[in-house]
Amino acid sequence: MEKKFSNLPLRKGVGVVLLNSENKVFVAKRIDNPKNFWQMPQGGVDENEDYLNAAFRELKEETSIKNVHLIKEIDEMTTYELPEHLVGIIWRGKYRGQKQKWFLMKFRGKESEINLNTNHPEFLEWKWIDIDQITDVVVEFKLNVYKKIQEEVKKILI
Repeated sequence: MEKKFSNLPLRKGVGVVLLNSENKVFVAKRIDNPKNFWQMPQGGVDENEDYLNAAFRELKEETSIKNVHLIKEIDEMTTYELPEHLVGIIWRGKYRGQKQKWFLMKFRGKESEINLNTNHPEFLEWKWIDIDQITDVVVEFKLNVYKKIQEEVKKILI
């Protein structure tokens, strides 16, 4: 990473592994990267907001989903660094990557509740996939995070 960006902080973030009744994972395709990359709901933590409340808020803001049950907070934090060509562009150049707290949740609503056409849409489409597939569909710079989350979720689902 360029020296001018190495001093930038990591953004404080959250992520949600959302499971349906068949333990499939919710993923969505980003509007700003419509290639065949999919991600789980995730986003930043507001000032004076705790991680769990941020996770519920981000999930609702990105997907309109409210009917969920918390299964477990993933113990360890995960981090990723943006690739050089995105540093200085994403998050208005304030961060070099993210440090995230992840939560495993169960979707308790009806699929008709899922609506990506939110106030500030981030996703084009969504689907449910097997936990083993999340590392096959994620953008490369988040791969290590998704591998770690995949391992943790598989321990819980056994």
